[in-house]
Amino acid sequence: MLASRVCSRSASQSSTASPRALTSAAASAARSLLLRSGMQATPGLSERPCPGIGEAGVRKADAPPPCSSSGDSRRQTNQRHPVSNRAKSVGGNRHVLYASYLSQNQQNYRCFSASSDQERIEAANRIIHDLPRCVKIVEVGPRDGLQNEKNTVPTPVKIELIKRLATSGLSVVEATSFVSPKWVPQLADAKDVMEVVRNITGVNFPVLTPNLKGFEAAAAAGAKEVAIFASASEAFSKSNINCSIKQSLVRYNDVALAAKKQEIPVRGYVSCVVGCPVEGSVPPSNVAYVAKELYDMGCYEVSLGDTIGVGTPGTVIPMLEAVMSVVPVEKLAVHFHDTYGQSLSNILVSLQMGVSVVDSSVAGLGGCPYAKGASGNVATEDVVYMLNGLGIKTGVDLGKVMAAGEFICKHLGRQSGSKAATALSKVTASASKL
Repeated sequence: MLASRVCSRSASQSSTASPRALTSAAASAARSLLLRSGMQATPGLSERPCPGIGEAGVRKADAPPPCSSSGDSRRQTNQRHPVSNRAKSVGGNRHVLYASYLSQNQQNYRCFSASSDQERIEAANRIIHDLPRCVKIVEVGPRDGLQNEKNTVPTPVKIELIKRLATSGLSVVEATSFVSPKWVPQLADAKDVMEVVRNITGVNFPVLTPNLKGFEAAAAAGAKEVAIFASASEAFSKSNINCSIKQSLVRYNDVALAAKKQEIPVRGYVSCVVGCPVEGSVPPSNVAYVAKELYDMGCYEVSLGDTIGVGTPGTVIPMLEAVMSVVPVEKLAVHFHDTYGQSLSNILVSLQMGVSVVDSSVAGLGGCPYAKGASGNVATEDVVYMLNGLGIKTGVDLGKVMAAGEFICKHLGRQSGSKAATALSKVTASASKL
């Protein structure tokens, strides 16, 4: 990351600024930072937004065509450096909120960094190319996140979490899983959850169905979309769902056929796409085989999951290349865990390779009960923050996702797993005291 600096003209004027001016200018700077992060500014910070910045916190530009479900319009065609003109938006995230360096004359001055840092930002943007215009984020926290909690979360809390996420601009929120309560007691209330969320409009709520029995229960409960889950690792498949890869694919084909008859869309997952807690590294060819099988069954989208979070760009790239040779890239999604802090790097390289759908979990909830030490999914807040900084549209309100994360973390009695949410919460708290 580039080192943050205070604008060079700040220090020269700080000595003559009045305390009142310092307070006003600091409030303006705090509001500017929140806007650039994609959050709404704290009430009370009444200064107008910086010139050229829209309400969503990104630089105003010609609106791209809307994202389609197929992802065709998400790509920026014939444009090698799509974010080079957004250098100031990226640099805006490097503000330093030191009131002693601000004066009233700088309230409307956009201090993004020293000129040398700005040149570095522009140079970086010449390297980060072929990014999509917009990205669809699939929120998996209510299912993939809460299923790994030691204590069962009350049904009303789950429903409230889903409602909050649904109002944040997310278009897909994975609601629950119709699995045996014996294996996943945390989601034994799947029917009760679906009874409420199925009536929420404007958002898709897929549910995981591991077999035909689970699919039938989900359909009866009003599910309008389902997901199936296969592994690229033979050992993990046997330990997780008690059958071989081929046996699981036969099982899921039955689900896909039943779903087709009822015109219910099916999303596919592939786990252990770069590493397995039992076998170690997983060959890209294994991942390509399973992904193609799911795609050929009729899955409208196949999500590639780094279940234990061991992937790096060096292992993700060959895996994606193998899968993209047999499945169209617009039908792929990525699903990274952040065990080794590599998830955002892996997402960025996936976007450069053509993927435009990203799975994430509010507050970084999740993990893997079969993989010791595996941390949660990449936090939705962190993904949105990064994409906002790159000028990529998501349609997601970062502030509302943060509020949903705070809600569930308060109930769980722990801090958020999102670094962006943690940092921005501190900025908001500081700004509210000015």
